[in-house]
Amino acid sequence: FSHVLCLLNMMTHQELVSCVGWTTAEELYSCSDDHQIVKWNLLTSETSQIVKLPDDIYPIDLHWFPKSLGIKKQTQAESFVLTSSDGKFHLISKLGRVEKSVEAHCGAVLAGRWNYEGTALVTVGEDGQIKIWSKTGMLRSTLAQQGTPVYSVAWGPDSEKVLYTAGKQLIIKPLQPNAKVLQWKAHDGIILKVDWNSVNDLILSAGEDCKYKVWDSYGRPLYNSQPHEHPITSVAWAPDGELFAVGSFHTLRLCDKTGWSYTLEKPNTGSIFNIAWSVDGTQIAGACGNGHVVFAHVVEQRWEWKNFQVTLTKRRTMQVRNVLNDAVDLLEFRDRVIKASLNYAHLVVSTSLQCYVFSTKNWNTPLIFDLKEGTVSLILQAERHFLLVDGGGIYLYSYEGRFISSPKFPGMRTDILNAQTVSLSNDTIAIKNKADEKIIFLFEASTGKPLGDGKLLSHKNEILEIALDQKGLTNDRKVAFIDKNRDLYITSVKRFGKEEQIIKLGTMVHTLAWSDTCNILCGLQDTRFTVWYYPNTVYVDRDILSKTLYERDASEFSKNPHIVSFVGNQITIRKADGSLVHLSISPYPPILHEYVSSSKWEDAVRLCRFVKEQTLWACLAAMAVANRDMTTAEIAYAAIGEIDKVQYINSIKNLPSKESQMAHILMFSGNIQEAEVVLLQAGLVYQAIQININLYNWERALELAVKYKTHVDTVLAYRQKFLETFGKQETNKRYLQYAEGLQIDWEKIKAKIEMEITKEQERSSTSQSNQSVGLKL
Repeated sequence: FSHVLCLLNMMTHQELVSCVGWTTAEELYSCSDDHQIVKWNLLTSETSQIVKLPDDIYPIDLHWFPKSLGIKKQTQAESFVLTSSDGKFHLISKLGRVEKSVEAHCGAVLAGRWNYEGTALVTVGEDGQIKIWSKTGMLRSTLAQQGTPVYSVAWGPDSEKVLYTAGKQLIIKPLQPNAKVLQWKAHDGIILKVDWNSVNDLILSAGEDCKYKVWDSYGRPLYNSQPHEHPITSVAWAPDGELFAVGSFHTLRLCDKTGWSYTLEKPNTGSIFNIAWSVDGTQIAGACGNGHVVFAHVVEQRWEWKNFQVTLTKRRTMQVRNVLNDAVDLLEFRDRVIKASLNYAHLVVSTSLQCYVFSTKNWNTPLIFDLKEGTVSLILQAERHFLLVDGGGIYLYSYEGRFISSPKFPGMRTDILNAQTVSLSNDTIAIKNKADEKIIFLFEASTGKPLGDGKLLSHKNEILEIALDQKGLTNDRKVAFIDKNRDLYITSVKRFGKEEQIIKLGTMVHTLAWSDTCNILCGLQDTRFTVWYYPNTVYVDRDILSKTLYERDASEFSKNPHIVSFVGNQITIRKADGSLVHLSISPYPPILHEYVSSSKWEDAVRLCRFVKEQTLWACLAAMAVANRDMTTAEIAYAAIGEIDKVQYINSIKNLPSKESQMAHILMFSGNIQEAEVVLLQAGLVYQAIQININLYNWERALELAVKYKTHVDTVLAYRQKFLETFGKQETNKRYLQYAEGLQIDWEKIKAKIEMEITKEQERSSTSQSNQSVGLKL
């Protein structure tokens, strides 16, 4: 992306403008020290005075009452709170009628903010008090009081905490009494403005030390700007949390959420005291010290995929460039463009009323359909379909424009979803639960219903980012996620019956991405860039996971880099300063994935022999075991020098029955219980007992022998031999109980074992001959 602001500087006020606020994407209210509240219509460029306030009221802050979420028709805010220098706040209707004035603070009320639901209002003042009020303006509580003025306040994303300034300190205080208060020194000068975004959960602060900073919600610094020439007087997050704006004297900046600057404008404004974003995040308005209101549109956004580059050149125009032949197409839209996404050979664009779907093969005939709600806040694409998120819900459409499904879950708040907390694949939708961040909801894409038996995926820590793999069978679908300790985990999403294991893949992982062409995962770890060529290895043979990785030093990407995309074998990383770095990984692992998914095992072996790389052989070994192809597995393990595993695979091949072979393959991957179940279902009780003896699972071995009334003496004999080897006495009560009066006869036991093996061989040979008879028939 490279965003630019198109500025429009307009004047109607005689004095300093203190605050501004949007009602719709085209209508803005501004308040000034000339006691006027003015309405601006951006479509007609008209302004009109809504109300002239009494001469003793100097407005300081304005905040519109939140629109009710998810209910259509109410597209406009109907009333706002205005705080003023006389210690009061005023509830004022859209038409300018002052519904209520409330004595709130001694001295000026410096800020007032509604929470996200509109159920509470917080005000702060020169008297150092932070007060919570009901929707109607009744005092609920004084949250805190201090000796210095509180210049700015913001609600936490869940409306359960409040962030406010205290001189050079920032304080996060929960509404619950006795809950832990977080406080840290944030600036070297008095902090003038704060903002807290509900989508990315990040905090902005601006101060008299001429710096602006980005923090996470634990108070950890993520970005620290260079000092400007003048104090930073305003900061504001875009609604979707991808951008923020910064205002200072004759200065307006547009920044990425990670802190670096897209653009710096120098309008003739005086200090910009207040910045407001329009609901759709396409434009901003600034309240200026010289009586102007400055308007700015965000344009020049850029999207790239393979050889295509799409740029938003004007509010309703996009330019598509094919860099291979320099062909240029212009795309014109009826309404302003709000969101766009380019991936999987399709460009999806949402305007204020419609959605356009272009194929990269044909830019002239887009598919167009009307949107249910207003503003789309997120577009996600997979190979077969795409997801639109707006204030009312989550909607899945095919690239032909057919509505597929709309998943729902209890307490759903779609306005706070972003690309880190929602993930889409061809068959699955995964959504992180905001109410309990340890949980991921999983939905079937085709129906929108919860996946499998409706079990939620639950982790021991809060989850930060989730990503579904894009290729392969639905039954093998995996989700990778990073938790708040920055550990990377992987688990299967098919949730029938048995709880799938959640397995750790790496530590200190800051960002991750799956390839769009095969299930290869990449991530930036502390000082390394890591590619997991076959993450499934953790389920097959953990010992060789480290051999299936590609690692390189990541210090060149500096601090806090972010993976933008992983297309084919090309990975794009955005550094902290905004610059892009393109990396290529080896083309061979994707080819290997392709061969294995088509069961072309001979081609896969040939490829590995040609490339002569340990990582590729290790991947093939794991892939072969996962697909139960033990001949290929044997070749691959031999190539990476895992001789013990080659011998074990050889012994598996010599086993008499298919069930025994299957059970030992499962044991090879560490799935002991499943191996036992396979044997018991096939009636091979002795073999099930024997694997438990071999693994020293003595309790289970005896339990099976007693349950099936067979081979109790075998278990006791092996147990006795085991104890004698270590010179120990029997202490297990169950073993003592069954050993009473039982003479162990090794000859008899060996004869029984021989008989079991012969029986199994006969069984498998008869089943094979039956199969061949069936074939002849």
